[in-house]
Amino acid sequence: MTHEMAPGQSPGIGQRLMEELRKYLLVSAYLYVCFGAILLYKSAILSEAGQHFVPLGVAAVKALILGKFVLIGEMAGVGSRFGSGGFLPRVARRSLLLLLVLIALTAVEEFVVALIHGRTAGEAASELAGLLRPEALASTLLMLLILVPLVVVTELSRTLGPGGLRRLVAR
Repeated sequence: MTHEMAPGQSPGIGQRLMEELRKYLLVSAYLYVCFGAILLYKSAILSEAGQHFVPLGVAAVKALILGKFVLIGEMAGVGSRFGSGGFLPRVARRSLLLLLVLIALTAVEEFVVALIHGRTAGEAASELAGLLRPEALASTLLMLLILVPLVVVTELSRTLGPGGLRRLVAR
């Protein structure tokens, strides 16, 4: 059941919480589909080499973690403080800056996990240096390609105002 708000009335904490939860679930679902497709492709290639695996649970966990990171970046206004510019420059700037936020938060997460598992700070740092391998760079490029449509939808929604994107899509 949805409640219509009177003009000038701000949403209550319950409504804001539900809206944030809805955004989180939508972003995480989108990321899960993208990561799942990438992992299925990787699995198909590896099965030709005799290795079989489909770690869709990994895709779900990664989607949930990165979904939260994306929303943190959005709440922090990543990329919105550098002038308005046109639509495409805003999308490009926000996508790149959000990618940098995700890389940084993922690096911090990996570092903390390494320390929790008993590795030294030096060992954890050397593991992070492995992020410069071609496979990791390809993953970073794929993440950027995944973020662009997400940022486009976010920017369209912001440009069209509250409920504007929903009305546009429902036509």
